[in-house]
Amino acid sequence: MELKETIESIGRAFEQFKAENDARLKEIEKKGHTDPLLAEKVEKINADLTALGDLKRQLEAIETAVARGQFPGGGTAKDKEVIARAKAFTHLMRGNIDSVKDVDIQASASTLSDPDGGFTVPEEVDTAIDRVQGTLSAMRRLATVRAISTDTYKKLVNQGGATSGWVAEKGTRAETDTPTLKEIAINTKELYAMPAATQILLDDSRVDIGAWLAEEVGIEFNEEEGDAFISGNGVEKPKGIAAYSMIPNANYAWGKVGYIASAHSSQLNNMDKLIDLQHALKTSYRNGACWLMNDATCGVIRKFKDGEGNYLWRPGLVEDKPDTLLGKPVEYDDNLDDIGAQKYPIFYANFKRAYLIIDRLGTRVLRDPYTSKPYVLFYTTKRVGGGIVMYEAIKALKIAAS
Repeated sequence: MELKETIESIGRAFEQFKAENDARLKEIEKKGHTDPLLAEKVEKINADLTALGDLKRQLEAIETAVARGQFPGGGTAKDKEVIARAKAFTHLMRGNIDSVKDVDIQASASTLSDPDGGFTVPEEVDTAIDRVQGTLSAMRRLATVRAISTDTYKKLVNQGGATSGWVAEKGTRAETDTPTLKEIAINTKELYAMPAATQILLDDSRVDIGAWLAEEVGIEFNEEEGDAFISGNGVEKPKGIAAYSMIPNANYAWGKVGYIASAHSSQLNNMDKLIDLQHALKTSYRNGACWLMNDATCGVIRKFKDGEGNYLWRPGLVEDKPDTLLGKPVEYDDNLDDIGAQKYPIFYANFKRAYLIIDRLGTRVLRDPYTSKPYVLFYTTKRVGGGIVMYEAIKALKIAAS
């Protein structure tokens, strides 16, 4: 299905969803209950909308990659140096060391030489791995991502605190307070994947080893990272947004995430708490803010209406335009909790300001043809860190216990 056709299907499905859901609500209002078949139909359309939304985002990612020359068949041809390094890497992964002697790998930014027996992934393969992550991981797209050459990233955050005031021409000027600075330190953690292939497969010239490795490792890295950026405890992995101490937003303090308390999940059927959550974020952070939830939560929110009967959730019916809720973009990450007692299923944040992901430069591969014969193992590692760097820029919705 093409992107244009998918968008048109979303539009038709949403109109059908509204009509059937309105009929369901009228039956409840009139009879106190609804026809199970009608309720089932509404849920079926709701699920179709979710699936179509996923397809739209996938097709948009593919079109973007093709336009940037990051996908087979799209963009301009690679230059000779890039092609040579890619071929050299493929030969190395196949175990043919002698074939790379004529390639000046040392002169490039990425070196294949490693005294510990590993090889640095050439630039084009490393980029492909990151590209898969960017397509699949919501947090990598939303947060600020920085590459560093050390194990730790540090920055100072000014919490304010400097005082000022009005004074008469000859009045006494009292000494003012100095700003309060907090240091944020994020350490990188080692992430690994170890795909295996038979030597027969590697000897097959039709197999693009670089592309295969990028896909296999990229998917594994994305799944591990995606979970860590949401719920990681910070021990040997990044610290996720849901792992920080939560506090009622009225009592917000630096180092914690403020939350808005909602009704019990069975009573979560109005827009008031969503509006409260949206306005819990300071005005300076709202430009660039978005909602983050999983597909199941969206299926519930999709049914919400305002006082005039208008649906709060709207599908993105234009290419590269996201779904919206209360006029702000909605992003989806299935690592987030479902709606449930004492859960935090929805975050509203300016993620560019709130969360930082750091990548230690270089993805490394160690070719191991000995440990698991007849398979050749590719022990692939990279170092990644993540954490909140601006606590004011992120808020959560907490579901009540009862």
